[in-house]
Amino acid sequence: MGIYLVSVGAGEWFDPDEEEGRGAVATGLNEELRRRGLPPYASVPEEATRLVRGSGTRFEEKLVPSIYGFVQLAHAHLAPPEPETLLDWSVLVPVPLDEEIELPVESAYSDTTVIAGAPRVLDLTRRLAEAVRLPLDAIPEACDNLDLTTWFLEGDAERVAAARPGPWGEDLDAAFYVALYLRAAQHSLRRNCPIVYT
Repeated sequence: MGIYLVSVGAGEWFDPDEEEGRGAVATGLNEELRRRGLPPYASVPEEATRLVRGSGTRFEEKLVPSIYGFVQLAHAHLAPPEPETLLDWSVLVPVPLDEEIELPVESAYSDTTVIAGAPRVLDLTRRLAEAVRLPLDAIPEACDNLDLTTWFLEGDAERVAAARPGPWGEDLDAAFYVALYLRAAQHSLRRNCPIVYT
């Protein structure tokens, strides 16, 4: 059990009977996009039926470490209301949104669904990554089988922090979330798919 951040394919995203309400979110999002004069978000890829580890076609990570340091980091380095943009979403989509879209659809952990645009989340997390000098070249890019979670929790992060010290290594829990949200936004944009909490 626990909280996961995962990618979603077209079959689940557009299914009106999907038990977590993804179809209602997809419909509500497109209505809001139309209202704002933006094109609908319709070209969602199918989820890979067979996962080849490291292929980068799926995203799945588990939120294990404490998020407290990441929240503090966001408030220290981002201007209001940017931390809320980064912290309060429940669905990430590869659509440029100036502000989040809140829908009256129950999500996994709230009575509503808050949708954020991956380009904005990517910009915010890049700024945090630069602030803590996160060694992105050493951190897994394909996060399809808890690769990032494993890298941070099973010793690789500590070894790299010892060899390449910097602010990022002083709070590996916070660094995990910077890397997690950065990789999630990159994956969403690369694959043109939604990312959701489950």
